[in-house]
Amino acid sequence: MVKFFSALILISGISLIISVLFQESKSEGLGAISGGSEKLWGKSGARTMEAMLSKVTTISAIVFMISALVFAAIQ
Repeated sequence: MVKFFSALILISGISLIISVLFQESKSEGLGAISGGSEKLWGKSGARTMEAMLSKVTTISAIVFMISALVFAAIQ
């Protein structure tokens, strides 16, 4: 069981690092005020690579946190 959770921590940690590094910077300055809503609320806003990376980051972070807590409780 310990090996399973340590492997899960390793895999989710690596996927978390990779997904964060692949994301584009969201600090566009004042350009984000007017043009940012097109990307977010457009028709293909949910299917973009950025949205997929955001979901992968969220899921990896949740799996990492839960497996780290369970791993700490087991030891």
